[in-house]
Amino acid sequence: MVLEETEKFVNGGTEKLTYSGRIDFSHSLSPVFIFPGSSVSMAFTGSKLKILIKNNHSYYDNYIGCILDGVQKKFLLSNDDSMQEIILKNDSRDVKAHEVIVFKRQDSCHEFTFYGFIIDKDSEVIMLPKKSGRCIEFYGDSAAAGAQIEDTDYLVTQESNYNGEYSNAWYSYAMMTARNLKACVSIIAQDGISLLNNTGYFHSPDRIGMESIYDKLHFNPDLGDVINWDFKRYIPQVVVIDIGQNDAYPKDYMKTDKDGVKAKIWKEHYRNFVLNIRKKYPHALIVLTTTIMNHDSSWDRAIGAICMEINDEKIVHFIYSFNGRGTPFCTRVWHAEEMSFELSMFIKGFEPEIWRIL
Repeated sequence: MVLEETEKFVNGGTEKLTYSGRIDFSHSLSPVFIFPGSSVSMAFTGSKLKILIKNNHSYYDNYIGCILDGVQKKFLLSNDDSMQEIILKNDSRDVKAHEVIVFKRQDSCHEFTFYGFIIDKDSEVIMLPKKSGRCIEFYGDSAAAGAQIEDTDYLVTQESNYNGEYSNAWYSYAMMTARNLKACVSIIAQDGISLLNNTGYFHSPDRIGMESIYDKLHFNPDLGDVINWDFKRYIPQVVVIDIGQNDAYPKDYMKTDKDGVKAKIWKEHYRNFVLNIRKKYPHALIVLTTTIMNHDSSWDRAIGAICMEINDEKIVHFIYSFNGRGTPFCTRVWHAEEMSFELSMFIKGFEPEIWRIL
């Protein structure tokens, strides 16, 4: 990196930057963004803004998202593992104060290393307001990750028609819900993921399930070593689990034989997964649900029965108005808006007690 005489560098470890999401800070000056919706925010003065990052590519085209003074844009990343300088703003006439949010639009189709921002030499970085003490975490699939969510004209009808351009975690129901509730958010989500290994769509043919990634920081073996997560680094008061619908692939055994061996195994693993989350977060409200993406209601009945069996007043089951029958595709923006409204109203029903910080 070579700075111009009129520029200065704001490295990724600068105190006045604000981060959100499950991020790798092993190298404090250059954090790695892994999960959808993870973000870094900064307020600054001046006419120039650049970002310095390096992409770790797995599949699809990869983009980052940027919201500068309320206006959202996306930027295509290179796939050659090189350090990339991206111009976010360059307007000599506009030297007032600005706020920028750079966020990860996509799931584990890539990771990226954030080195920092470049601003005018005489610009100032301004401390942002203190983050909300409200924290929420999501464990989910494409709907929580925002996969294909900007494909509002349904141009993607087959995998071959899609190359990552329509995914945007900012519009996912998970991020919308967090914004509705004015909460910090961590989204542990992956397009196509199931609960169990060897089912669903993620990382085919060696399919990986949520029970194998929920406690990981880096989880896609194609991008490097798998690394465990320290749950003490983020303690949510609310957890939403929307896993289950992708377990119907390649065989919908819950629909065809709800009392069979495979169904019983799934129910046992789901129950253990929920109880493991409870161990991590003893005081959290845990919301069990699926989404409005088309799936057989037998999965929701199984989840409801498990919720009743666990018999914990702060583990609850939630069903959307169009649960399992809202769309045969990945959710789109208007689906996410409807889902986030219903889910937000449901969670608000437990306020104010749920947001108490212990």
